[in-house]
Amino acid sequence: MPTSETEEHKALRSAVAALGNRHGRPHDPAQLWSEAGKLGYLGVNLPEAYGGGGGGISELSIVLEELGAAGCPLLMLVVSPAICGTVIARFGTDAQKQHWLPALADGTRLMAFGITEPDAGSNSHRITTTAHRDGDDWILNGRKVFISGVDIADATLIVGRTEDARTGRLKPCLFIVPRDAPGFTRLPIDMELSAAEKQFELTLDDVRLPADALVGDEDAGLLQLFAGLNPERIMTAAFAIGMGRYALAKAVEYARDRQVWDAPIGAHQAIAHPLAQAHIDLELARLMMQKAARLYDAGDDTGAGEAANMAKYAAGEACVRAVDQAVHTLGGNGLTREFGLASLITAARVARIAPVSREMILNYVSHQTLGLPKSY
Repeated sequence: MPTSETEEHKALRSAVAALGNRHGRPHDPAQLWSEAGKLGYLGVNLPEAYGGGGGGISELSIVLEELGAAGCPLLMLVVSPAICGTVIARFGTDAQKQHWLPALADGTRLMAFGITEPDAGSNSHRITTTAHRDGDDWILNGRKVFISGVDIADATLIVGRTEDARTGRLKPCLFIVPRDAPGFTRLPIDMELSAAEKQFELTLDDVRLPADALVGDEDAGLLQLFAGLNPERIMTAAFAIGMGRYALAKAVEYARDRQVWDAPIGAHQAIAHPLAQAHIDLELARLMMQKAARLYDAGDDTGAGEAANMAKYAAGEACVRAVDQAVHTLGGNGLTREFGLASLITAARVARIAPVSREMILNYVSHQTLGLPKSY
């Protein structure tokens, strides 16, 4: 597996960095989203036949990382093109692809993703949102929490469960629910974290959907679900790495310029070494993210699953440490609005707990990779 980027990837990284630096922090997410869509960056992972760039998660992760490194990450990149766009491109009908993919690629439409539930937590097998047939239609009932961007999304890709006709057991299935579907309501969650993308609790109360709202094969739910969850983990890693790079760059600039007594504070190893360690951690996390993206783009869903979880874990840890060290380097200035680091203290924690906790990733690696017995 190559460890250096192609010339095309380097050019993409440079171009997206230029866009991000033009917007910077703070920024207008809607304006940035629109411009990124017009430039073709939002759909780099989607098929060319539907207006995308014909690339994969490798390319889309570059877009998110560079925007984050410029201080203007777009969280909905994780959701709309990465999860929803990927699932529809791989498993959607021709009609679903024609309707959604060109608009997701150019940013004129957005799609949210609803899997988390109040009582299920990280256990997707306990999802209680159900779908049952009523003639040719589907009827959905259930609740979702911590669903990002529902207020700006045209539809939400909802993970529900249907009954297997052969076994009677419930299995996951994916449904496209329009934002104005009767019985589909949203309630903002009062978050202390300040972010452009808001979080919502969703209620589905006898939401009636046509047969073509189902994405993919009714009997291949887990395969289709994880086709979206692996990109989610890879893109979360990109989000965290970009955020960590932004914080580290601010700290390095400050350590070069800030002079106490006779030398810049960056000349002291107590300042320099932790920043160097933060850079190493971020670079290592990026390598695992790139490995995961390449495996996924090559169609190795099993290999990508392990690597994507490891990448998300490593990036979350590296991001938290980089932000903490950046704030510590600036001292009191690290908590001022002028330098824009204090808000990252909370934001960096998101990469540790979402979309899956550190502990569940360790469970995955211990069970799936090391072959140790399950503890639950």
